[in-house]
Amino acid sequence: MHDAMLLGLLLAAIAIGFGLGIRHAARRARQAPVATSSSLSREYFIGLNYLLNEQPDEAINTFINALDVNSDTVDTHIALGKLFRMRGEADKAVSIHQNLLARPALSRSVNESVQLELARDFMALGVHDRAQRLLDSLLEHSTNDEFRYAAKRLMVDILEREKEWHHAYDVIQPLLKQHAGMRRPASHWLCELAQEEIAQSSRALARKHLKKALQLDERCIRATLLLAELEMDNGHYARAIERLEHIPTQDAAHIPTMLPALKRAYMRLDDIKGLEAHLYRLLDQAPYTSVIVMLGELVHQRDGVDSAIERTGEWLHEAPSLGGLDYLLDLYVESQRLSGRATPDSRLLLLKYHTQALLKDRPRHRCRRCGFSSDALSWQCPSCRRWGTIKPITGVEGE
Repeated sequence: MHDAMLLGLLLAAIAIGFGLGIRHAARRARQAPVATSSSLSREYFIGLNYLLNEQPDEAINTFINALDVNSDTVDTHIALGKLFRMRGEADKAVSIHQNLLARPALSRSVNESVQLELARDFMALGVHDRAQRLLDSLLEHSTNDEFRYAAKRLMVDILEREKEWHHAYDVIQPLLKQHAGMRRPASHWLCELAQEEIAQSSRALARKHLKKALQLDERCIRATLLLAELEMDNGHYARAIERLEHIPTQDAAHIPTMLPALKRAYMRLDDIKGLEAHLYRLLDQAPYTSVIVMLGELVHQRDGVDSAIERTGEWLHEAPSLGGLDYLLDLYVESQRLSGRATPDSRLLLLKYHTQALLKDRPRHRCRRCGFSSDALSWQCPSCRRWGTIKPITGVEGE
């Protein structure tokens, strides 16, 4: 990161040098006095020396002092402000960008570009109200579609952080047809609204928002799960199962996520055979550990521990996993106790100790975009802030 920052500063220094060269050439062409040329060049090379000696703060301050604000240099000032913000010094970025806005000679396009950068600076500082005022002004006065879209994206980012789901949806709704990438976040905002409405017993409105979420993103697992929960709340367990049956086609990675609701619906119907048949279908689609364990428990309850050992062993032979092995060891230990042994085989206990140690504190979910891991499922990644990217971990150490 440090090397990348120095590289960015070096590029900025080159741009500044280029800008100074253009300015001096223009002065010569006009035969204007060039008495200040040597001082400007001196300041530039002093800044470059700071940069090469890995003193970026001194380098940036020198470059700023050396460079007047004009149409030739404004892009460089904006770039320097961005560098400060990237370094976590958004307060310095604010100073640079506010200094630019104070220059009345800037074109409308440049002025709006600086306003966007200043809004980003305030967001980095957590001063959301000032950022929002800048963005409101841009949306009210700008006729540039590119700036308006960027302002809306920044506005939505603020509203997300403030959990203003309804306002965020209203801002982005007119752009959903042209910008398909916003459909998934919008579907989750509707799910957030639905959860608030369920808490307030407004189930009809919640259902409306969830159906709209699925129209925006047909793979929105969260909306399907919430609709299934609403069906169960109304005692419609068969309908809940029908809802849940869509999840493997929406995203098979979330089969483990749906299992608790699926089991609860079948149990309320007192349909153990139906649950077992459903789990076998899921096993054919994706032999996840949680499916194997749930099936093993059903076989255990119906046919006894030895049958559960046999069937679980067969399933794990096709889809080995650490969690499945840990469950199988539990079955072996129980089998030995039922057979009359006072204490289970010490080798089994040793294996059990090791599987538990390996599983301890191991995360169960991971963001498929940035790699953030956690035990609980979050619909928005706390790290990269993307929606719907956290899924159950699969493979030998996961599902």
